[in-house]
Amino acid sequence: MGGDLSVERLLDAYNLGIFPWYDASEPILWWSPDPRMVLFPENLKVSKSMRQLIKKEVFQVTYNQDFMAVIENCAVIKRDGQNGTWITQQIKDAYLKLHHLGIVQSVEVWQNDELVGGLYGIYLKEKKVFCGESMFAKVSNASKYGFIRYVRKLKAEGVSLIDCQIYTEHLKSLGATEIPRKEFLDYLK
Repeated sequence: MGGDLSVERLLDAYNLGIFPWYDASEPILWWSPDPRMVLFPENLKVSKSMRQLIKKEVFQVTYNQDFMAVIENCAVIKRDGQNGTWITQQIKDAYLKLHHLGIVQSVEVWQNDELVGGLYGIYLKEKKVFCGESMFAKVSNASKYGFIRYVRKLKAEGVSLIDCQIYTEHLKSLGATEIPRKEFLDYLK
């Protein structure tokens, strides 16, 4: 608990398997869940219906073209079982700095020139790990489409692990699995 969201502290935290997660009424809280939800890119599951959408190019995907729109949408999208958001103005400002440094990456999903989905996270290039932070969809399958395309891109770049942080059925359906924190931390060494 505590500290700040400086570039240095955030990089140190992610390199140690720790991430901030709190709301505006709380001090900065730091987390390192056990178990940890991860996706090994080679285990990505793409359903038949998603393969058809990708083949038809139903959406267009860009990378790092509109990070602020992605994080703003992630902050306001309604989520089942959650009141409010952990994406405070302080988080937005800190991650924008990391984005300008090329550390935070965004994926934008477009349909008819409208942003309909996206995701962002920390790319630890030297460790070949991407740490997903948040995703949103305004249209069915938009974030899943962007996630699948980005996982394939990361796999081609040699990324060996995608940190999904905590368990969700959605991520499990895409091939993510839980591993012990110790095993996750070994990937970061």
